[in-house]
Amino acid sequence: MNLECYLKAGRIASKVREAARRKYHVGSTLFDICESVEAQIRGMGAQPAFPVNASLNEIAAHYTAEPGDQTTVKEGDVLKIDIGVHVDGYIADTAVTVCYDPKYDSLVKAAESALAEAVRTARANAKASDIGKVIETVIGRMGYRPIQNLSGHSLQQYVIHAGKSIPNIWTVGSSFALQPNEAYAIEPFATIKDGMGVVHEGKVRNIYGITSRKPSKEKDADELLEMIWNRYRTLPFALRWLTDAYDEGRLRRLVDALVRKKNIHVYPILVEGRGKTVVQAEHTLIPTDGGANVITL
Repeated sequence: MNLECYLKAGRIASKVREAARRKYHVGSTLFDICESVEAQIRGMGAQPAFPVNASLNEIAAHYTAEPGDQTTVKEGDVLKIDIGVHVDGYIADTAVTVCYDPKYDSLVKAAESALAEAVRTARANAKASDIGKVIETVIGRMGYRPIQNLSGHSLQQYVIHAGKSIPNIWTVGSSFALQPNEAYAIEPFATIKDGMGVVHEGKVRNIYGITSRKPSKEKDADELLEMIWNRYRTLPFALRWLTDAYDEGRLRRLVDALVRKKNIHVYPILVEGRGKTVVQAEHTLIPTDGGANVITL
């Protein structure tokens, strides 16, 4: 672990998140929001760890802007802005929900309160299942429902989801204990009582990541694959990040070819099961014996 890199990534992620929280986004396109947040990250001396997720209303996660995306934030929309920052591959992951309709204030507060309580619970040797119980209890006590099939996760260098999951509900059975000198993202998602409390995969897929560097035997596709590896390694990327080198039509053809060859996988959007509004809050922390170093505060 490189603690200095984690701390720098966390400081930048926190500043960018708070700027996004304060900004008035109604009338802005998702393209402008994503590009602006990513430009801030780069301007502070780091890189996006994944394309900024700008997910509206019933979309819980995994929507990023398409090239030239003209989807516009409207009055009453609930916007989740999920931000990843890396310094030499060491990742800070954080998120905020932005909305200007007061009817969603308590729902947003439920996710934020659950995150705050979960962070207080997190320390070395704390059980992930106990953190999930705290999240579920806080959200339920406030009259809402956690999204049970979304979870927090461990982080490693150049790996966002590093194999360990921190649930958003109480889970029975075996559970791992948080380890010092490991990084974890805790991210409660919540919906209204009438929601299903689960998400399913939607049809839109616009975030990608390398699965294999095995040559596809298509020269142009392999050249693109090598460029993606050199730029992003195993971290997720978006098509709009590559339009400086390829026109969009050709880029889509080559990426589709790499998906078919299983060199690249795609992340589908995640949609609430009954189409109900979802909110999110997230911090990254490193457990200690006395508590946790929350690097994205």
